Amino acid sequence: MFLQHMMGVLYHPKKEWSAIRNEHYSTTHVFLSQISILAAIPAIALFIGTTQVGWSLTGTDYVTLSISSALPAAIAFYIAMWVAVGFIAYAVHWMEKTYGGNVSFDECMVLVTFTATPLFLSGLAGLYPMLWFNVIVGLIALSYSIYLLYSGVPEIMQIPEDRAFFFSTSILTVGLVVLVGLLAATAILWGTFVPLSYVG
Repeated sequence: MFLQHMMGVLYHPKKEWSAIRNEHYSTTHVFLSQISILAAIPAIALFIGTTQVGWSLTGTDYVTLSISSALPAAIAFYIAMWVAVGFIAYAVHWMEKTYGGNVSFDECMVLVTFTATPLFLSGLAGLYPMLWFNVIVGLIALSYSIYLLYSGVPEIMQIPEDRAFFFSTSILTVGLVVLVGLLAATAILWGTFVPLSYVG
């Protein structure tokens, strides 16, 4: 059922949000059945892409990382995505009463997880880690995640449309800050704490 909902929000989100709301998934269930899998997609894809294909800024001069160099960064990135989703869900739960919401942390976690699904799936682009390609795929996924957010908040949080718009905008701001922080932390990790070694 959870996988069906995940596909549903990609194809007919407005209808699916109502069905998701009625399921009442727990935070533990969300983390174990969805986040654990979704967060692995970009981490594994980037690991394979950077070690087997090589990454490039312009489409030429591909640089391949060694497995011993890329593996710690991939694991750290995977863990960081768990933390990022949990933090955003906490922020949503903390802000909800300001906008008239009164739902549990579980619903906040469900909202964040399903909203972020396109971003997680776009991680498959990491199999071909060329900068312009990954940026384009990421922007498309981000655009659809924003659409899911604005369509999902009124249904999951059970608040009027006018308040839902401003609440969604607040969540979006938090999400973008976390996303930028996650990317910056990854870059710092790769460049500072993980000794990168190149192959070829």
